Amino acid sequence: MVVHDQRSSAPDGFVQQGAAASDQIMKLRIALHQTNIAGLEDALMAVSTPGNALYGQHLTKEEVEAFVAPPPDTVSLVNQWLSNNDIFAKTVSPAGDWLEFSIPINKANSLIAANFQVFQHPETGKEFVRTLSYSIPEALLGHIDVVHPTTTFDNPFVHLPFVSNPNAPVQKPEDEFEIESRADLATCATAVTPACLEALYGIPTTAGTQSTNVLGVSGFIDQFANQADLATFLKAQRPDVSSTTTFSLEVLDGGVNTQSAGSAGIEANLDVQYTVGIATKVPNVFISVGDNFQDGALEGFLDIINFLLAQTNPPSVLTTSYGQNENTISRSLANSLCNAYMQLGARGTSILFASGDGGVSGSQSASCKTFVPTFPSGCPFMTSVGATTGNPTETAATFSSGGFSNFFGRPSYQSAAVSSYLTALATTNSGKFNTSGRAFPDVSAQGQNVQIVVGGKTEAVAGTSCSSPIFASVIALLNDELIASGKSRLGFLNPFLYSAAGQAALNDITTGDNPGCNTNGFPAKAGWDPVTGLGTPNFAKLRTAVGL
Repeated sequence: MVVHDQRSSAPDGFVQQGAAASDQIMKLRIALHQTNIAGLEDALMAVSTPGNALYGQHLTKEEVEAFVAPPPDTVSLVNQWLSNNDIFAKTVSPAGDWLEFSIPINKANSLIAANFQVFQHPETGKEFVRTLSYSIPEALLGHIDVVHPTTTFDNPFVHLPFVSNPNAPVQKPEDEFEIESRADLATCATAVTPACLEALYGIPTTAGTQSTNVLGVSGFIDQFANQADLATFLKAQRPDVSSTTTFSLEVLDGGVNTQSAGSAGIEANLDVQYTVGIATKVPNVFISVGDNFQDGALEGFLDIINFLLAQTNPPSVLTTSYGQNENTISRSLANSLCNAYMQLGARGTSILFASGDGGVSGSQSASCKTFVPTFPSGCPFMTSVGATTGNPTETAATFSSGGFSNFFGRPSYQSAAVSSYLTALATTNSGKFNTSGRAFPDVSAQGQNVQIVVGGKTEAVAGTSCSSPIFASVIALLNDELIASGKSRLGFLNPFLYSAAGQAALNDITTGDNPGCNTNGFPAKAGWDPVTGLGTPNFAKLRTAVGL
């Protein structure tokens, strides 16, 4: 047996309680080595880089699966090892690269030379069964990428939505809501509405026409999107759009979308109100991930991608306003999930995530000595969205998470932009971050004083959770026009965004910073910076840059 993954101790905040009950049943997953992940990355970059002969020629489901399906000898060797131990695994991903089975703890300890212990997180009272190391037979090296969950510790505040209520709800009943309606742009500095965003970013109110252009909104942790609240929001904020305009629903892992007023989720309502309310008439699907996770500590993050990869026509754009700190997940598992985003990007889906709300201290404000990157923003195959505030003059929002991954190296598409920033930064924050890591966020949008409706009442929310659906809506509207004119949808955005044409089509934010870890964090500067990325959208310039 050879040690395959280990960590010296549990992450901060976890206390070891002793051995797990030997007869407790544990669900394990194995990620099998993929046939040609480097080839898929090459294909992704080719179809995503403007000027490449293959730009826009996104891959089919079958083409992607051919890259990631495990080689036959890998499948047979791993299944033979399992069957020798009286274990029979089922395949749980479209390409066959993930296997799953359930066994008692004592058998798991012996199978992978682990020492599964109970770890408690006193602050939340949650308990987890994990091991600090595990091994695999030497003959399976190069065939098994990950056994999960082993050394990955669930974020105790797992996938918290990146949104907060800085002020008490305005508590206006529906009939008074019109007071804060579209026309009054004078209040945009303190109350952000769709009209403010349309004016600030030049976003059109023209209705989309393309039924194949679907905007997906991820829903987790029993956050439900309320249709009655959406109707109230549209009546006040988009009177030019029928208040019966709504979203479709897809569910997995036992997900639902309960419609009682008390079940309305702040995050879910925000996400649908600022996609339906901005990407006018673009088909919108709310994807509700339930609690019956098949991916262990990832809490549905891998399940939703496998769910979409199994579709013949996945959404054109996917926005997610949840995440975690990178240091709560094992490097190998982070890599497997990042590769799943690569697969979906190669299919032509633009994947956007909120960068987090803790400045340089991570997904939420916390104490730290060195800067804490967030996940999945460190993955180079998705687009990370930070936050700005202020109207008409934007500045960085202080909570906007940004920085440099400790897991993923800097991709070539951003090397010039990031190098320029590091040169300008000089010795500031030296030693507190990985200067060679994938840098994030990539872009930004408004994230403070955003007006939503929850339970029939208006309230203001803040967070990069606001920013991701706003930027996703801009991309969805561009896709609608591209498809209507016979062109391909944008797909994986970053090579375009970091190109000269892409950068010139964004509003560069040069003031503000994102404090944390007893520092002022990173300062926003001309060009890319780890607070606001390349900047906020300028719709007219983006139209031109994408060839419209």
